[in-house]
Amino acid sequence: MYIHQQSDWPRFHWDEEAISAPLATVRHRQGRLIGRMEALGFRLRAEAVLDTLTQDVLKSSEIEGEILDRDQVRSSIARRLGMDIGALTPAERDVEGVVEMMLDATQHYDRPLSEERLFAWHAALFPTGRSGMHRIQVGAWRDDGSGPMQVVSGPIGKEKVHYEAPEAARVGREMAAFLAWYDGPSGIDAVLKAALAHLWFVTIHPFDDGNGRIARAIADMTLARSEGSPSRFYSMSAQIRAERNDYYAILERTQKETLDATGWIGWFLGCLGRAIDGAEATLARVLKKARFWEEHAGESLNERQRKVLNRLLDGFEGNLTSSKWARLAKCSQDTAHRDIMDLVKRRILVKDAAGGRSTHYSLAEGGV
Repeated sequence: MYIHQQSDWPRFHWDEEAISAPLATVRHRQGRLIGRMEALGFRLRAEAVLDTLTQDVLKSSEIEGEILDRDQVRSSIARRLGMDIGALTPAERDVEGVVEMMLDATQHYDRPLSEERLFAWHAALFPTGRSGMHRIQVGAWRDDGSGPMQVVSGPIGKEKVHYEAPEAARVGREMAAFLAWYDGPSGIDAVLKAALAHLWFVTIHPFDDGNGRIARAIADMTLARSEGSPSRFYSMSAQIRAERNDYYAILERTQKETLDATGWIGWFLGCLGRAIDGAEATLARVLKKARFWEEHAGESLNERQRKVLNRLLDGFEGNLTSSKWARLAKCSQDTAHRDIMDLVKRRILVKDAAGGRSTHYSLAEGGV
């Protein structure tokens, strides 16, 4: 039996004693992080927000197996926030849609969450009206025209059903109850409300697709409410992506048990704490980048060099080779080689130990 089939659905309950200490701890750490970030200058704070939001959009999509272009995501966010990051990369419609949803949730966290707003988020996620090759209901609750809404894994013919959502005929009533609770007085801490909102929404699973991404946007929106600020300095989606197997396991277990949400809330609070830990890496990266550009303020660098150096400073995955440089800067291999050799000569880049075809480069220690 799934929890939405219980007679007392959706009256969630939990062990107050079990969650009070972790909730207080994560609330304290939340406050300390915000205090540290607010102490930064406006420019560094904006850079940290841009870095966090970029991670949030990328990782929330990755959880669902969708890989977005990082430069497009970062450029789309910067443009919408009015930030100057140099040359902007044009973004495709699917990227613009995810960014639009996430920014609406976090930058306008104090606006009511309505059916119309959720429909707009869903339409933004699926601008073509399709999920992959399949046409779906966009900007409307699902109708189960192709069968029950199930979460499955495994090859065709050997699928494993992890969860089956309420039938479509119930969705309108279920979402009306959810939305009334979400914006109504609930008498619980906003961080606790974020955990419950996430669980409640994905249990209803009201759309044909995109439910996970929208649930995480709702959680981010509620966390922004808990802080009274649109500035995001940690990414729950990035942490959930790192713990994806545990995330799906705790959801499945919770949705098949009673309405005691203690286990899910405990996991959510732990994940939030680890996301806050991850903000330390964001802060270190932002400060490192600021020091780098202060040190090299007098250097005459071309746009390609600035772009790739910023990618390195933002946390480049893997080794930097001339081939990767050429792809990132959209230039020829010869031009990439000249750009790199110029930076090596200036002692901004160093050639790493491996030679031959595997030659790669990294930022000089003195350059950071």
